[in-house]
Amino acid sequence: MVLFITMAEEKEKLRIDKYLWAIRLYKTRSQAGDACDKGKVKCKGVNVKASRVVAIGDEYEAKTEARKWVVKVTGLLHKRVQYSEAILFYEDITPPEELDSIKFDAASFQTGKRMSKIGRPTKRERRDLGGFMEQ
Repeated sequence: MVLFITMAEEKEKLRIDKYLWAIRLYKTRSQAGDACDKGKVKCKGVNVKASRVVAIGDEYEAKTEARKWVVKVTGLLHKRVQYSEAILFYEDITPPEELDSIKFDAASFQTGKRMSKIGRPTKRERRDLGGFMEQ
């Protein structure tokens, strides 16, 4: 007996890495796959592989660089779409205490500018220091 899979049935299967990329939790699909391989994506506390099939109603925990997400799948999204459409395919059920810690981390974010009197001197400070040392 030979089993044929129609295109409609094939379309219903969706990998977790592709889903997380499509709903815009990760910037690239390879980043989503790497996160699954490194144990940053979990379902019911168990690490998931990138090839896991997503089903409506599943809840996943995903750690990104910015924050920790807890999302509930409300629809299957096969292609990456703009953010306003993507948010319709999942429900963010992240606990409030997780969101509070994120706001605190964001307050201590460095902009890349050198803080005063820390690290290497600027060219102007070095000139002033050189003039002081020569005298």
